[in-house]
Amino acid sequence: MNKLIGIDAGGTLVKIVFDEGGRFHYRKSGYEDAESVFQWLKLMAPGARIAVTGGRGEWVKKNFFPEAEIIPEFHAVSEGAGHLFSLKNSEALGTFLLVNVGTGTSIFLSGDGKCDRLGGTGLGGGTLIGLGRLLTGSADFSELAELGLAGDRTNADVLVKDIYGDGDEPLLGEMTASNFAKNNSASKEDHVAALFNMVAENIYLLVSQLAAVHKINKVVFAGGALSANSLLKENLGLYLDMAGLQPIFLEKGGYCGAVGAMLLSER
Repeated sequence: MNKLIGIDAGGTLVKIVFDEGGRFHYRKSGYEDAESVFQWLKLMAPGARIAVTGGRGEWVKKNFFPEAEIIPEFHAVSEGAGHLFSLKNSEALGTFLLVNVGTGTSIFLSGDGKCDRLGGTGLGGGTLIGLGRLLTGSADFSELAELGLAGDRTNADVLVKDIYGDGDEPLLGEMTASNFAKNNSASKEDHVAALFNMVAENIYLLVSQLAAVHKINKVVFAGGALSANSLLKENLGLYLDMAGLQPIFLEKGGYCGAVGAMLLSER
């Protein structure tokens, strides 16, 4: 194993990246398994240089890797996003909005070596798990995603077209007029589909406003909440397409922070 490791200690998951012979390897775990994962790292790469980022980075440094370098999260995520994009694309990314959908969601203006946080929302992966548990009894992210794919959110949400009904809506008819307002007639699957849409639609509303203010077309999505979550990606993609924005979903986008921390520490 190479002697450089990036760790992103987020609110829900720990993401780890290491470079072995020019090839990135990725691993993630919940905090219930974090100690065993960190002990594995120490055994596999004794003396490795550790770069840590994320909201719980100081906790990782204090308890497991006191020699670790702390990398500011905003810069790590931006650097990682640019690098992961370059692995699959030959053209330059330029200036873009970076939307990091983790436990919550943060939105950055990124490019030209700069990264400024513009805003965010508490809606994100933590919302999906927390409200998903209340709606279904399950806090398993994969199970919730499967339930949502089997549901129809229009059985749970009142849409703009449901109110006007004459084709003369002042807004797009598919937009939500009221979340969960058809609650009594919806199934468990419908409720979860509506939950995923609620998170996606509110992220889109913030993104579209910030994109208009800063005259940006490219929107890069990263963060662990999008990993193996085709429903959230689909909803976000549809909304951004409607707004004339270009959504870019990074392969391994959940590891942007860990990748960026590793790369910035190397410089």
